[in-house]
Order: sequence, then structure tokens, then C-alpha cells
Amino acid sequence: MNKKLLSLAVAAALVAPAAAMADATLYGKLNVSLDYVDVNNAATLPVYNEAATPLPFTIIGPAGNAVTVLVQPSALVTPGQDFNGWGMNNGYIPSSVIYNNTLGYKSSGGGRANRLGVKGSEDLGGGLKAIYQIEIGINPNDTNNNLVNGADTFYYRNTFVGLAGGWGTALMGRHDTPLKISTGKLDLFADTLADMNATVGFQDLRVDNVVAYISPSFSGFTFAGAVVPAGGSTALGALNSESDSISGAWSLAGIYSNGPFYASAAYESLGQDMFNTNLTNGSNINLCSPIVIGVQSACAQTSNDQTQYRFGLGLLDWNGFSLTGIYAHMDHLAGNDIYATGPGMGLNGTTPALPYNWYLPSGPDKMDLWQIQAGYSFGNAMIKAMYGQSSFDTSYVDDLAWSPLTKQKQNDLLNGDRSTWALGVDYNFSKRTKAYALYTSVTDDREDWVKGSQWDGFSLGMMHSF
Repeated sequence: MNKKLLSLAVAAALVAPAAAMADATLYGKLNVSLDYVDVNNAATLPVYNEAATPLPFTIIGPAGNAVTVLVQPSALVTPGQDFNGWGMNNGYIPSSVIYNNTLGYKSSGGGRANRLGVKGSEDLGGGLKAIYQIEIGINPNDTNNNLVNGADTFYYRNTFVGLAGGWGTALMGRHDTPLKISTGKLDLFADTLADMNATVGFQDLRVDNVVAYISPSFSGFTFAGAVVPAGGSTALGALNSESDSISGAWSLAGIYSNGPFYASAAYESLGQDMFNTNLTNGSNINLCSPIVIGVQSACAQTSNDQTQYRFGLGLLDWNGFSLTGIYAHMDHLAGNDIYATGPGMGLNGTTPALPYNWYLPSGPDKMDLWQIQAGYSFGNAMIKAMYGQSSFDTSYVDDLAWSPLTKQKQNDLLNGDRSTWALGVDYNFSKRTKAYALYTSVTDDREDWVKGSQWDGFSLGMMHSF
């Protein structure tokens, strides 16, 4: 049996009766690389030497009452161990560096996005057709995701059913948001160690329970919109039985693509209810874990809907030359507050007469991100480069009697910056097979406090699509 017939047979067996599957297509991509990484995986600033004595800090409550609580010095810095060496497919770089408790804003090597899928359609007559896709992601060499530790060696990527016609495409299932789609073509380092999400920290979501519409092209202009009926899950797939809106999250994008010219604008909103469970909205706050001595309980809190707008511009393959730029602003980052309640504890061991509720930042409130990339193709090769930055910010006002070292930590975590650059070369053996080599570096103000936030890496890989 030849390859095409084998593909049709496998696809038919997977998704539908054979009689209806004459146009089914089996497809996939394998992207394997050998990487050398040098990761700062340790907090390098000294731990407090006050050792035996917990450090006090004072919180001014909403009623003006002062509450003094104690924090253990050893909790302020968590030491780790640096790593440098070789690995396959990002196996040794932390898979996520968490800046907020709820969402991970990554500063780690990008995934290779290996995948296997089947897709097809059925003609329903009158210009209407049914469409479907089942796509599975594969982590063949990722030591953080393997069968031994029970993590997700296999996971679902875009998987959906829908209808398509001259009016456009409507689908339901699991799918990339329009905001993610809007700049997908602008990342020349996509699915490599230097992927824009994993270095600069752009947040792209693939969401469950999505209902999406993509318009046909009007002289190069395309519109896409999606809503995420909460239905017991957040935009990231975590269970939240309190989120019941039909549009718990929504995303819009406008794209212009005509020849080498590309431009996009997108906006996305993730409702606060999608991240605040009954542990974080105050109804069952006592179930949360204490974070400091004298605090009854504390939970990550999202006070507003998280929003993001993003713009992209590109000149793609114009006489071999490509130039792209992306800017994004994110506001009210999910999990940016810690909500705490309790009686507190005075320095003399007494309990203040008044109970209190207060907020502390658990991460930055805002992010500004941008990146520029350039590439030049000649023959079968392409040389390329990128530079990007992200800046964190918060509107939090420091009312706490922190020690100097803790103040520095707060400033680095809440108002720090990250910068990254990469150089690479691709060689195309054919339209479906290419080899690549690249070097990338990430510098982060959080290097002294967040494991794996700063690193350098070299990657040598090969990619085949079928």
C-alpha cells in the first residue's frame, strides 16, 4: 500500500465511516533538536542573616488599623541549582517561569510543537460543507513530559467540528484564539528554542469550549472572532464551577494579508470569574494556605478582567527579505493580587482587636511587550535575527515596612524588565524538510528571585512536515 492510501485508511479508521472519508488527510510535523543550555536556576542574592528571628512588617488596613505580621527570612529566597549541558528538545530548561500565581508568563525555551492530525470535509450541497480536525501534540524527548512521571506525553491541539461556505467558517471545539492567529506568521523562530512566546513572553492561548468564526478574504482583509462559554472551565482549561458566562473569554482580530504585506490588530479579554474560584472570591477564603505568620489565609486573586491588545506588521519574503514587528499590551494580569484575611499577630503575641482584609501583589499588573525580526533568504538558506523586550509594571503602593533586600525583590518582581535576542540559520532541503541552527539569550531582572528566568541556549535541529 502506498503512502497516500495508507494515510486515507488510517484517517478513515480514526474519525468517520469510510464511505464519507474520501478527502481525509493525515498530516503532521516532527521537529527534533539537540540543545545546549546555560540556565540560571538559582537565587543568587544572599538569604537574610537574621536567620532565627522572623522579620516583621506592618500592613495598614482599609479601616486605618495597623496590623503587624511576621515572615520567615528563609521564605524570601528559594535557592536552586544552575544547569549547563546538552539535552534533547528543551528537556532541561524549566517549562514555565511563573510570574503570577494563576498564569505562567514564560521565559523558557520554546516547545517544538510536534503533532499528528487528521482533517477533512464532507460536501453538504449548496456550497456548504462540514469540516473537522483532530490534532494531537507529541512530546517525544521532553524529560518534563514523559510516561514515567505521568505527565502529558500526548495532548490535544486544535480539535474541532464546523461548517464552511462562501460566508466563511464557523467551528466549535478546542482552537487557537484569533489574537494568537493574528501574529502567527510573524515569528520567524516559531516552534524553536527562540519562539517569541517563550523568550519575550507573549501570551498565546489555545482554549477549550471555543465558538469561533473566520470570515472569507475581502481583498486581503479577514476578520476572526471567538467566545469561550465558561461552562465549568477557564480559558486555560482548569475547572471553575463558578464561571457560567457564555462569553467568559472573547477574542477579536482583523488581518490584512496581500502578497508580501501583512498587518494585524487584535483584542482579547479573559473574564476575572474564569480565574477566581470559591477559594479566591472570599466565600471560602479560609481554605487557602497561610503565607505569613499571623495571617489566617491568603489566596491569589484576579480583581479585573485580563485584557490584551496586539498589533503586528510584516513584510514577508519580499525579494527574499522579511521584516516583522509585534507589539502587545496586557492589563490586569490574572492572579496579580493576594487576598488575605485574618486576625494578625502583634510583635508581643497579641491579636489586634479588629479583623482585617488586605491585598498584596503576587505578580505584576501590566506588561508591555515588543519584538522585531528580520530574515534574508538566498538559495535554499535563510539567515535571521530577532530582538525583543518585555516590561512589567504594577500600580501597587508600598505600605509595608519591608527590609531593604525585600524592597529590592518587590521592585524586581513587579517592575522589572526582560530582553532577549537570537541569531539563526535555516536550510531547506525541500518544501517539507529543513535543518536549522540558532543561538538565543534571555536577560531578566528577576534572575535573583525566579528560577530559570535568565538563560542562554544553542539549538541544532531538523523539522519535517507531512
